[in-house]
Amino acid sequence: MKLFNGPNSIQRIKDLRATIAFIIVCCALIAAAVWAYRSFITSPPFVDPERYPVRGIDISHHNGWMNLDAAARDGIDFVFIKASEGEDMHDPNFNINYIKASHAGLKIGAYHFFKFDTDGIKQARNFLSAVGDKHLDLNPVIDFEKAFNREVEPQLAMQRLADMADYLNLSGYRVIVYTNKESYEMVRDALPGTSLWICSFNRIPIDAEWTFWQYDHHGKVAGIRGDVDLNTFVGSRADWEKYLNSGTF
Repeated sequence: MKLFNGPNSIQRIKDLRATIAFIIVCCALIAAAVWAYRSFITSPPFVDPERYPVRGIDISHHNGWMNLDAAARDGIDFVFIKASEGEDMHDPNFNINYIKASHAGLKIGAYHFFKFDTDGIKQARNFLSAVGDKHLDLNPVIDFEKAFNREVEPQLAMQRLADMADYLNLSGYRVIVYTNKESYEMVRDALPGTSLWICSFNRIPIDAEWTFWQYDHHGKVAGIRGDVDLNTFVGSRADWEKYLNSGTF
């Protein structure tokens, strides 16, 4: 049986070849864009180990099962563990990650992924429910960023952020806010003077005071498969000890 015969069949073959070639080119462009994003747009800056000797990671269930003892031996000093999200989600690995971090001797903080479209007080209660009576060495963190969030009026999002922070402050915690440069001005306006954990891939993280700096989304640390976020503390080891002993937790 002849599947292709005549001028129309030849044209169909040409069209099919053109389509396949177009798909191949598109796939190549997408692969190149992904490579460029990972290699350049999010490539980590040089973080001077003498200036910033205290290093940490932040983790959630997305990182899977980890050996945090190995991470500690690899030079990790602290860890922020995801505890909750929105008004009712608890990270399923928070408890086991907390136990592992405690066994490894890491200084521990917990963070909550903030949802713009959810009441701030309910989110604060959800975070406190997730953490329970566990001891935290570091102040609780509200992760405030536009990514993975529904768009709402900025004033409403900021009011809900302030409500959550106020509730946690009244519960005895002094809040840290994690954000990126895109959302920093919103955070600054809603919570002036709040400790900042900034995500930035620039050599100078931000033209503002910060306490923690997340500088790499694709870090490699012993005991953790795949990529992990890398962070540093703003000061020296002496500054770190003062920070831990400051009584602000």
